[in-house]
Amino acid sequence: MKARDLRLIDVRGRTSITDFLVIASGTSNRHVRAMAEEVIVAAKTIDNAPLGVEGEREGEWVLVDLGDVVVHLMQP
Repeated sequence: MKARDLRLIDVRGRTSITDFLVIASGTSNRHVRAMAEEVIVAAKTIDNAPLGVEGEREGEWVLVDLGDVVVHLMQP
């Protein structure tokens, strides 16, 4: 899946919630949902199952909480 406008933000020292934010956009609801699924599958393959996933059904904005990394995928 090719994400658009991919950004990695280091928030260590600014918050205790997470260390990194990954923000990316997709071209449609389907694209955002597919990217989220790829993140979830990849995380599980390295034994880092998400702590939570929000918005996956709608696909306009999906948050995948991996603990030290929180991934935000959305439409522009």
